[in-house]
Amino acid sequence: MILIFYLQMSWRPQYRSSKFRNVYGKVASRENCYECIPITKNVHDSPFCAVNAKFIAIVTESAGGGSFLVIPLNQTGRIVPNHPKVCGHQGAVLEIKWNPFIENVIASCSEDTSVRIWEIPDGGLKKNMTEAVLELYGHSRRVGLIEWHPTANGILFSAGYDYKVYDIIQAASCKNHRVTRVVFLGDMKRLLTTGVSMWNTRQIALWDQEDLSMPMVEEEIDGLSGMLFPFYDMDTHMLYLAGKFKHVTGIAFYSNYCLPCFLCKGDGNIRYYEITLEKPFLTFLMEFRSAAPQKGLGVMPKHGLDVSACEIFRFYKLITLKNLIEPISMIVPRRSETYQEDIYPMTPGQEPALSSNEWLSGINRDPVLRSLKEGYRKESKVKFKAPVRDKKSLVVNGIDLLENVPPRTENELLHMFYRQHEEIRRLKEQMAQRDLLIRQLELELRNLRNSPKES
Repeated sequence: MILIFYLQMSWRPQYRSSKFRNVYGKVASRENCYECIPITKNVHDSPFCAVNAKFIAIVTESAGGGSFLVIPLNQTGRIVPNHPKVCGHQGAVLEIKWNPFIENVIASCSEDTSVRIWEIPDGGLKKNMTEAVLELYGHSRRVGLIEWHPTANGILFSAGYDYKVYDIIQAASCKNHRVTRVVFLGDMKRLLTTGVSMWNTRQIALWDQEDLSMPMVEEEIDGLSGMLFPFYDMDTHMLYLAGKFKHVTGIAFYSNYCLPCFLCKGDGNIRYYEITLEKPFLTFLMEFRSAAPQKGLGVMPKHGLDVSACEIFRFYKLITLKNLIEPISMIVPRRSETYQEDIYPMTPGQEPALSSNEWLSGINRDPVLRSLKEGYRKESKVKFKAPVRDKKSLVVNGIDLLENVPPRTENELLHMFYRQHEEIRRLKEQMAQRDLLIRQLELELRNLRNSPKES
C-alpha cells in the first residue's frame, strides 16, 4: 500500500507548459465573409489566395486566359458577378503574392510562362486590368511558384516547370519521407517539411539546417491524400498545418482540372504545434476542425491583426463548394484588455532592410522590427517604380527576338497570330498610301518637266 502511494505521488503529467496551449479558431460571422466568389478549379498545389491589410486577392475560374479578383478588405458580403478582374495572362494563373513593403503591388505567375507585376489603385479596381506594369519572361515552361524577398525591396523569386535548379549546397535524402513542401523556421536554424511516408500516409519532419542527412523528428499525421500546407509564425514559434482540398479516385482529369467538382472531398482542419529548440522539438497544441474542405488559404500579415482581441494569426479559407471566403482568427484567450507583450514581440514591419542593389552586391541585414502595441497602421514610404530597360535588339530575318517573345501556349500563339495579322493589315495600308503618294509626286515631276521654261 505504501509502494502504490509513492508511485502515485511521484507521477507527473507530461504536458509542456505553453501560453499557446488553449489557442482556438474563431470563424467570422457570415456578413464578414466574401460570398459568390468564382474560385478556380485548377488542381495546382497553390493557396490561390493572397491577403494584406488593404486587399484580398483570389485566383478565379475564367475562360480564355487567367485572372484573379482583387477586393478591398472591408468590402465583405456578396461580390457581384461582373466585379473587375486582373486578367492580362494568356494562361491560367497559378500563384499570386503581395509585395510585403508596398501593399498596392502584387505579383502573379501563370501557365503562359510569364511573371507579371501589377499596381492596384487605392480604392480597388473600377474596370478590368489587362496591362501589367512589368512582364518578366525567363522560364521556358509554366511558372508555379513566386516569392518576394523578405528584407530586400524589389527582389522577386520564381520557380517553374523547366527543371532548372541553381546553386544547391546540400540536399536531404530520406527514403521514409517524400517531401512536398518545405518552410524555414525563422532564426531557429531548422527546416520543416510536409510530405508522405513510404506507406502513403501524411507526415511532417523537422530538420537541422546544418545537417540534412536525417530528420530530427518525424511524425505521422493521418492517412488522407490531400496535401498539407505548413504556415510558420516566427514570433510565436507556432506551426499551422492546413489540409488541402483532395479528389476522389476514379474522377477523370482534363488538363489541370477535374470534373465534376461536387464529387470531391476535402480536409478542412487546421492543426497547430509549438516548435522549441529543446526536446521534444515539436509539440502538438490543438486542432481547428471544420466540415467544409478548403481549396486554399490566405494569411494576413501581422500588422493587419486585431491585437485588442489577442489575435495572433488569421486565415482566409477558400471554400469552393460554397463560392465563399471565410476568415478564421486564431485567438489566445486572455481576460485582461491590456496589450499582451508576451504574445506580440517585435515583428518585421513594412520597411525594407536594404535595397535590391545592396542585396545583389552581397549585403545582408536582418528585418526592420517594430512593435504592434499601438495597433499601428502606418503607410509604407516605399514607392513602386518599374525598372526602365535599355533598348536592345537581336534582329533575325527582320524580327526582333528580344522584343517578340516566342509563344509557348495555344492562347499565346493565337494572340500573336491576330496581333501579326493586324500588323500586316496596317503595313499594307501604309504601303498603299505611300504608292499613292509616289504616283502624285511622279505626276508633279512630269508636269514640272513639261512646263515651258521662262526666258
